[in-house]
Amino acid sequence: MGLIREPLDVDFVVESRPLTKAEEKAISDFIRADKEKRKQKEERKTRIIKQKS
Repeated sequence: MGLIREPLDVDFVVESRPLTKAEEKAISDFIRADKEKRKQKEERKTRIIKQKS
């Protein structure tokens, strides 16, 4: 992967706004679901390894 260089004489301005309660909840729900999914995947791997031993 190549290096992305910032163009000369160009300023990037980002104005952030606070998240709404609905956006905060959506992000939290996504993170919680992703953690649960990764946990289940890891448990499956552990079970498979134990069964082979």
